Amino acid sequence: ALLTTFSPGHRALPPFESPPATGIYITSFLIHCRIMRPDDANIAGNVHGGTILKMIEEAGAIISTRHCNSQSGEHCVAALARVERTDFLSPMCIGEVAHVSAEITYTSKHSVEVQVNVLSENILTGAKRVTNRATLWYVPLSLKNVDKVLEVPPIQYAWKELEEDGKKRYEEQKLERLVTKQRNGDIIFPVFNPEPYTVGYSQSSLIHLVGPSDCTLHGFVHGGVTMKLMDEVAGIVAARHCKTNIVTASVDAINFHEKIKKGCVITISGRMTFTSNKSMEIEVFVDADPFVDEPKERYRAVSAFFTYVSLSKEGKPVPVPQLVETEDEKRRFEDGKGRYLQTKAKRQVQMQPLTQQ
Repeated sequence: ALLTTFSPGHRALPPFESPPATGIYITSFLIHCRIMRPDDANIAGNVHGGTILKMIEEAGAIISTRHCNSQSGEHCVAALARVERTDFLSPMCIGEVAHVSAEITYTSKHSVEVQVNVLSENILTGAKRVTNRATLWYVPLSLKNVDKVLEVPPIQYAWKELEEDGKKRYEEQKLERLVTKQRNGDIIFPVFNPEPYTVGYSQSSLIHLVGPSDCTLHGFVHGGVTMKLMDEVAGIVAARHCKTNIVTASVDAINFHEKIKKGCVITISGRMTFTSNKSMEIEVFVDADPFVDEPKERYRAVSAFFTYVSLSKEGKPVPVPQLVETEDEKRRFEDGKGRYLQTKAKRQVQMQPLTQQ
């Protein structure tokens, strides 16, 4: 792996990427490069979405931790609080090189917004393409007291409008986190002898003991480790439902509600909530059982929605079998349909300027 960083105030960019017109004075810029290996991919050779999410989070954690320690004071580590919707624009394959670049675009008193881009490079032909764009939010936690959130050094903006836009994004994600936490009482129960194409037929769970290699300096799980496990479970749900090769198309906002400590046993559970003609939405929960040091009741640590598409052996999208719902599941299906239509409308708005050029 190759890691390149630029000192505060330096705004050089690598030759494969043009500078974003953000107009923000970035405190630091980071590039992380790694070649994709067979153990990063599925049986069809497509890199797991969870692998890419983990690389994105690693870049975000490095740049935000560096920024939060850029001024003299109490040392801290930036902890992931939320990942905004992330689209997988193009699949990445074994043998390609992933270029992950990260920059800080907004800071509030206690949080940092980091934007991350992922480019894929074919080192045989030199061809490059953007595969992912993501926005992550971090909070700085004191190394001396993990429950203490420190203040974030502010960044400077070229225009006042940029700061105002960032503040608007901050308030929106704060409200969405609250709404998500309020609906976090759902529990996925096992279903015996389920019918094909029902929610119970494809729902899946994975149990994982949190070890030292999963954790930060604080002894809490890396956000990227959690996201990778969530993607694995969501992928199993999608594959069980359609029985084809599947790839991650997008991830709706991932909310990290509570920290997960070393020694916890976590249960990652996923269930199908919505199907369109070509995509599937899977809801994923992460519940933690603390057994070491301070036993307490199980709690909901993370939640998110993943979207997958079904692919043929040639790698072309194929129709998805429609989900058969019970009365209780129809509400979740309609909620999922609403998110699908909302996302579709946003994409159409984003594409209009491109078609008019």
